Amino acid sequence: MKYEMTATRQFPELDVQSMGPTRDALHAYARVLGDWLKSCRPKRKHWWHASLRPSLTGLTTGVVDAGIDFELTLDLKESLLVGRTADGAQMTEAIDGQPAAELAAKISDFLTADGLDSVRAPAGDSYGTAGFSGYSTGHANRMGQVISAVNAAMARFRSSIREETSPIQLWPHHFDLSMLWLPGGKIEGQDPDNEEYSDKQMNFGFAFGDDGIPEPYFYVTAYPLPADFPNLRLPAGTEWKTDGFSGAVLLYNTLIESSDPKGYLLGLWTKLLAAGRSRL
Repeated sequence: MKYEMTATRQFPELDVQSMGPTRDALHAYARVLGDWLKSCRPKRKHWWHASLRPSLTGLTTGVVDAGIDFELTLDLKESLLVGRTADGAQMTEAIDGQPAAELAAKISDFLTADGLDSVRAPAGDSYGTAGFSGYSTGHANRMGQVISAVNAAMARFRSSIREETSPIQLWPHHFDLSMLWLPGGKIEGQDPDNEEYSDKQMNFGFAFGDDGIPEPYFYVTAYPLPADFPNLRLPAGTEWKTDGFSGAVLLYNTLIESSDPKGYLLGLWTKLLAAGRSRL
């Protein structure tokens, strides 16, 4: 499949040597918002109820119905935590690397003061009290631009897929943006009521770095893993990883150094999706 690419949305550069404290802080803050989703929303398959969504300014819970309707947003353009409720109450807190526990307490105070039953609040006892020295509003802004660019590419790719796909979502526990492709088949021998283990799937994602791969990267995984997937011929710059997880990995900086980053990325995803369709 050929995509018509435009130059209207670029993948910005990231300073991987100095963005670590900002990434870690935003990861911690995203976990706080994710815990509110887990405590207030009914469960959906594949934990789709507990993930954040890209927004115009960064990341959002979307509207949450928990007795009162509210929305929490991490504004990465301005480094703000913004909370709103349906009756017009609003909180705005500057993000500057403070402990996640501090932001969690402010959210809880804001929502309970506006009428949310305190039993709906997450426990909030696992965030730690350490701050994030070295947090940078510039890095946060740039990371927000990257989320926007990856989301746009993923939405383009998703629009071409006829089978079921998940929302494009930011997972608080790993701080990665991803989308599942679900062809509809079940895995023999697995409990069909446990979709985590019984649904055939591929995961197309992007992470800002972790213990296994310390710099930003794209990944594609398949479950169950077809035997010949590690032997697929991949475009130059993409490699098959087996340490920690099995999947195709493309470093972000490798992508943006290519002559056509969007074309490369969409071509890679399309190639691997076609391989999954013929094997899963």
